[in-house]
Amino acid sequence: MAAALNKEMFDLGMAPNAIRAMFEYGIDRAEEIGAENIFNYSIGNPSIEPPEEFNQAIIDLMNNMDALELHGYSLTPGDKGFRQAIAENLTRRFGIRADRNNVFITCGCTAALTICIKALTSKPEDEFIAFVPYFPEYRVFVETMGGTFVECEPDEKEFQINFDALERILNPNTKALIINTPNNPTGTVLREDVVKRLVDLLHRKEQEYGHAIYIISDEPYREVVYDDIKVPFFPNLYENTFVCYSFSKTLSIPGDRIGYIFVPDEIEDKYDTYKTLVGTGRALSFVCAPMFLQQICAKCLDVTSDIEVYRKNRDLLYGALIEYGFDVIHPDGAFYLWMKAPGGDADAFVELAKKYELLLVTGATFGDSKYVRLAYCVDEDMIRRSLPAFKKLAEECHLK
Repeated sequence: MAAALNKEMFDLGMAPNAIRAMFEYGIDRAEEIGAENIFNYSIGNPSIEPPEEFNQAIIDLMNNMDALELHGYSLTPGDKGFRQAIAENLTRRFGIRADRNNVFITCGCTAALTICIKALTSKPEDEFIAFVPYFPEYRVFVETMGGTFVECEPDEKEFQINFDALERILNPNTKALIINTPNNPTGTVLREDVVKRLVDLLHRKEQEYGHAIYIISDEPYREVVYDDIKVPFFPNLYENTFVCYSFSKTLSIPGDRIGYIFVPDEIEDKYDTYKTLVGTGRALSFVCAPMFLQQICAKCLDVTSDIEVYRKNRDLLYGALIEYGFDVIHPDGAFYLWMKAPGGDADAFVELAKKYELLLVTGATFGDSKYVRLAYCVDEDMIRRSLPAFKKLAEECHLK
């Protein structure tokens, strides 16, 4: 007798995730020939330690709080003290008005994004726009939450926003735009003039369509920026914004899965909107994020891991790849390089790179099959050891 299973979920389980598939390949390959011979640029797993304040917070909490305070349930939207601390931190940094009732604690950005998308989706025609290239799970989140996923063609010169393409796809079914800056996979940070133009466009379309269009701002890399680049804080620029934040990258704790949704007072129907998020979290069982992590992160809101390590890695790898003749986007933030595949076929280039034990991720998984992504959140020594392999790869591609 055949199992009565959800075919959509079965298909999703069978579908390969190119990032994790390459990561797993790298682990298997390292067992075969030694980790020192593999140059794994596949996954965005922070390679630097959490800040000392994070480790000290664990010790202090273990010594000074009882088990219920550390490991018991929090309120459904999160611990009151943690939510208030986040609100005060955002108020101080960005000049907004906020208290704990603007903050919903989640198990990282993935839960935050899924909650926001589900809360906004009332019919299958509701459209969510993502800008190519985009984090591949956006499509999964939108489609499994019952909405329609729409790609916006990229501006391949600067990887800002292609406004001609965006205006073509905006329509009365548009519910939200998912924005990720600094961007995974390009490392691009949206410029202020670009954001202001976007805000003007969305205000016009809201008036034309007679309903709100939301921005869902995906912000796991907000603090991972270089060269004094400023990242826009969307609630200061656009009322109908959800901020989805994760501590994974700034504190180097991706496996701990802790983050939040920030809902500004200015959003349309703020009270009802916040309560809808709470109800959505309840329906999806995304409530009561781990209390231990909430208590730790409450003490670490003003610190980050040593981001300078990533800047050095960026400069080293970017400089070498440019010297060898590769076409690479210069990143302002995050810890990825977006490199054009010689010959224009990312899948073929990824397979060729394996010949030199260079493990890259095809851009096809991010919506653009002409590029590949390299995650440089790795040991500097690995980068240096990989450079001769990249040089041989460039020579085989006849780049110089």
